[in-house]
Amino acid sequence: MNYAATLAVLVVLAFSFPLTVQLGARIGVPEAVTLSVLGAALTFSLATFLVRWQVNRHRAQLARLDTARAQVAAEPDNPRAYFVGGEHLGALLLRLDRRREAAEVIDRYARLGGAREGEIVALREAQSAAERRVRRAQGRDT
Repeated sequence: MNYAATLAVLVVLAFSFPLTVQLGARIGVPEAVTLSVLGAALTFSLATFLVRWQVNRHRAQLARLDTARAQVAAEPDNPRAYFVGGEHLGALLLRLDRRREAAEVIDRYARLGGAREGEIVALREAQSAAERRVRRAQGRDT
């Protein structure tokens, strides 16, 4: 089911909610039961939408990651090959929690002749922040 169909189902549920409650009350179904069933259906619909949204967002990130890796493999000495859609491959890897791979990419990028110092510093700061978050999370877990 695509987004338009999901939205259509939610719109139908929203408009049919008061009618269903009134119909249930006329035929003797308690209002609490009707509200509970409709609330469960609404919760299920919302959960389905949110899960699909996150899965599609993750797929898009993985597609950008594959594109960036292909660019770097094709032109490893070109600093612009490390960017896809204005985002650096290292930052994308950090967002996907692949810190070790991101560190390698950032180091390779820093060794390139045409790499900008500001970009390198920003990437190293993002890497440090990710490491701090992991250490804090590990400290809370123990």
